[in-house]
Amino acid sequence: MSESYAGKINRKLLKKRRIINAAAGREPADLVLKNATYVNVFANQLCTADIAVAEGLIVGMGTYSGTVEADMTGKIVLPGFLDAHIHLESSLVSPREFVKAVLPHGTTTVITDPHEIANVMGTDGIEYMLQATEDLPVDVRFMLPSCVPATPLDESGAVLDYRAIDSFYDHPRVQGLAEMMNFVGIIAGDDQPVEKIVAAQAHHKKIDGHAPDLVGNDLNAYIAAGVYSDHECHDLNDAIAKLERGQFIMIREGTAARNLEALAPLLCDKYSERCMFCTDDKHPNDLLEKGHIDYIVKKAIGLGVDPIIAVKVACHNAARYFLLNNRGAIAPGYLGDFVIIDNFQDFNIEKVYKKGELMVENGVVKDFPEPEIEQYLTDRAHSTFHVGTLTTEDFIDHRPRGIIGMVNGEITTVDAGYSDRIDVEYDVLKIAVVERHKNTHHIGIGFLQGYGLKSGAVATSISHDSHNIIVVGTNEADMAAAVNRVVELNGGIVVWDGGEPKAEVPLAIAGIMSDEPLVTVNEKLERAKEQAHALGVSQGIDPFMTLSFMALPVIPSLRITTRGVFDVNSQSYV
Repeated sequence: MSESYAGKINRKLLKKRRIINAAAGREPADLVLKNATYVNVFANQLCTADIAVAEGLIVGMGTYSGTVEADMTGKIVLPGFLDAHIHLESSLVSPREFVKAVLPHGTTTVITDPHEIANVMGTDGIEYMLQATEDLPVDVRFMLPSCVPATPLDESGAVLDYRAIDSFYDHPRVQGLAEMMNFVGIIAGDDQPVEKIVAAQAHHKKIDGHAPDLVGNDLNAYIAAGVYSDHECHDLNDAIAKLERGQFIMIREGTAARNLEALAPLLCDKYSERCMFCTDDKHPNDLLEKGHIDYIVKKAIGLGVDPIIAVKVACHNAARYFLLNNRGAIAPGYLGDFVIIDNFQDFNIEKVYKKGELMVENGVVKDFPEPEIEQYLTDRAHSTFHVGTLTTEDFIDHRPRGIIGMVNGEITTVDAGYSDRIDVEYDVLKIAVVERHKNTHHIGIGFLQGYGLKSGAVATSISHDSHNIIVVGTNEADMAAAVNRVVELNGGIVVWDGGEPKAEVPLAIAGIMSDEPLVTVNEKLERAKEQAHALGVSQGIDPFMTLSFMALPVIPSLRITTRGVFDVNSQSYV
C-alpha cells in the first residue's frame, strides 16, 4: 500500500525536526568532520570548524559532536565535484561502472546528455539511462538530446522531435535540453530546432549550446533564441565574446577535446563566476590514468589558477547554473558531499563522502546496489543490430569515390581527390559505413588517406552520432569479415587480419557500451589499439576514436555516411 499524503508530511516533519535539532546542537549529528579546514565558496576563503551532517545534509559549521566523528586535522575539505556536460556512453561501460570509476576522483554529480544511446534506441535509450542511473552514489542528472539524428543526412535508429521528448521534462532528474548542435537551424529559424527550444522554455528548463566559432549577429541570434551556455570554446576570444553576451562557459578538458590551457585566463575574478568544468567525452584509459574533474582542478592550479577559484568552478558554479541549489557548497542545508584532499599542490583524494556516507577511502569504493532496469529495456539494449551477413561483393564498387584526407592531430579532414581502388602503398584505404538499425542494406563507400593501415581491417559500431558500423580496410574481404564480427558481438570494436580477429572489444549495450568492468574494457581496448598499430595504423592516431568521427557529417570537410562521401562545406555528395 502506498504511503498516504498525511504520512509523507509526517515523515518529512520528523526528518526536518531531526535536522533542526542536530543543527542547534540539541542532538548529536550523524557525522561530524572535526577540525575541518574547508573551502567556503561564498566567502572565497578557507575556513576552519567542525562540519556536522544529519539526514544526509550539512546542518552546521561550528562546534559539534556526532555519532560518527572523523578528524580532519591537516586535511582540506572540498564540496563534491560536478561535471557540467558529459556523455556517459563515452566511457564505454555501464553507468554503474562509470560511477565506480569517477567517485574516487571526487565527482558526486554529473550532467549527462544521452544522445549517443538515443541515436540508437530513441526514447527507449533515454529511459534505459534514467533507470540505469537511479539511486547511484553519484547523482546523474539529464539534459534531453536536442539533435537525434545530428543531421537529416544521418540514418540513425530514431528521429526525435520535440513531442517525442516532451514528457521526459517531468522527470525529477531532467534539467533541460542538451547541446543544441544545430545552430545553423536555429539561426535560420527552422521549425524543428526552434520548436525544441520553445518546448524546453515552456517547462522552464535550461538549454545548453554547441556553437564553435559563431560570431556577430549569428551569435546574437543563437543566444537570443534561448541558448544559455557553450562548451565548444577552444579560443579565448570566442569564449569572451560569448561571456559578454551572457552565456555561461563550460571549460572542457576531456579525451577528444582539451581546452583548459587556452581558456585558463577566464579563471580569474572577472570571469570565473560564469565558468564551469566539463569533460564531454571521457574514455576508459583517461578515467583510470588521469582522473575526472579532479584532474582538471589540479591542472588548473598547476597553470597558476587560484585554488579557491578552481574548486568553486568545479562545483558551485555548475550547481547554480543547473539550479541544483542544495549542492556545490559547504553550508547549512547543502548535501553532505565532501572530497577530502591532502593539499592543493599534490591534490591527492583520500576520502569521498556522499550525503554524509563514507563511499571512498584511499581509492577503495564502498559497494552499492545495481539499479533495476526493466527487462524490456535490457533486452532492447542488447538487440540493436538489424543487418544481414555481408560479403566481399558488398564492398566492391569500381566507380571513382572521394578520398577523405585525414589531418594530423585533428578530427577535421580535407578533400584528397578521387580513387577507384585501394592503394596501400600510397595509404589509400577503402572506408565504408554500414546502416545497422533498420536492415536497409545501405552501405556508403569511399576512400581514406592518412590512417596508415597496411593489412586487414578495423571496424567499430561507435560512429558518431548515429552509430552505424564504420569500417576501414586494405581489402574488401577483411572489411566484410570485420563488420560481420561486430554484428556477432552485438556491437563492438574489431581488429581483423589473416582470417581472424586480432583483437576485439565487445560493446553489447546498444553497440556502444560494455557489460564488463571498466578495467577489463580498458585492457581489451588497449590491446586492440596495440594490434591496430601493429597492422600499420599511424602512431599518434587513436585508431577507433579517429575512425568514429569520420562518420559525423557536421565536421568539415569530407565525411562518410551510409550514402557515400559527403562534402560538409558544399552540402553535397562527392
